[in-house]
Amino acid sequence: MLSESARAAGYRLIVRDAVASTMEEARRALAEGDPGRLWIVARSQNAGRGRHGRQWGSPPGNLYASLLLAAPCEPALAPQLGFVAGLALHDAAAAVTELSAPALALKWPNDLLIGGAKAAGLLLEGESRAGHFSVVIGFGVNVASSPEGTPYPATHLAAHAAEASVERLLEALSDSWHRRFGAWSLPGGFGPTRAAWLDRAAYLGQTITMRLPEGPVSGRFLGLDASGRLELGTEAGARLIDAGDLYFGSTPSSVAPAG
Repeated sequence: MLSESARAAGYRLIVRDAVASTMEEARRALAEGDPGRLWIVARSQNAGRGRHGRQWGSPPGNLYASLLLAAPCEPALAPQLGFVAGLALHDAAAAVTELSAPALALKWPNDLLIGGAKAAGLLLEGESRAGHFSVVIGFGVNVASSPEGTPYPATHLAAHAAEASVERLLEALSDSWHRRFGAWSLPGGFGPTRAAWLDRAAYLGQTITMRLPEGPVSGRFLGLDASGRLELGTEAGARLIDAGDLYFGSTPSSVAPAG
């Protein structure tokens, strides 16, 4: 169930028992002319995916949700919605578990960590149809269980708060998204959004390694620039990173991938 404030703002909810992917369900709704502000939630998925097409395991008991936004912003600003979504997810997880930063942290660009272990991931995709730009944001949250045998530490909300449930998390997430998106939509709204995200950032000020197409690059995580690019302090000077996988430490083999 969505929060009262989200429903009052025109957000709607569709719940499915099982789908291939909530992202694909959202794209189908868009193709059929849906006006947006639509949450699609599935109890399970059989073809869930993360960044770069990576498979996302989807057993029952966890949250698999996609939010369709029709014409939310200019295409150039769409990447900023990933930070809005991250903050909303952090707010919701904090409300359900009563955890806070730094135990509950955001890992650039798309993960939620609890005690350094991955609890959730985000996926943001844009699409232009008939001259209109839309965005689908996917949320995959380990609520009742987390995968085993992963190349990175993983955890789930119920391991930290026994009363955690998909229903409680969705209500909190729909409310926090509505608030965070509203604040971001104000003139100059990315400034406060960026500051709030950095307050919750994992590894800020520490040595990290970015896995980039040309190979790994290590340096100090300095922050985010005005457009949300990661600022990496390297021996060759400051470098701005648009996209990549972040590792904690000086070598990719020492830590887990972003997933």
